[in-house]
Amino acid sequence: MTEKLSILVRLDLDHAKAHVLAKGHVTIHSIQALYVVVKRANALKPNLALELDMRHARIDPEALRQLETCSLTRHLPVRIDPLQTPCKLSILPPRRAVHAAGHLAA
Repeated sequence: MTEKLSILVRLDLDHAKAHVLAKGHVTIHSIQALYVVVKRANALKPNLALELDMRHARIDPEALRQLETCSLTRHLPVRIDPLQTPCKLSILPPRRAVHAAGHLAA
């Protein structure tokens, strides 16, 4: 799997849905790009249901915790969205998580 983060967004504005597919390695640094894409998609239509598909990504534990917090609070981090626009984010978790030591866990 590549270290480079790749993000693909599929929108269905008629049904107020967006599918955000992430591939590659998501770290606490690269997650910023993911937040920006989610924020842009969220701005397209009120009450858009955003599904973040992480099944094909490797994600560091802290980055996953940050995404789970966003999903629970329904807001992106303040530094990304100072207005704290509601964000209906659900996460399809990765098949594997990366432990702090860099080893994969199933």
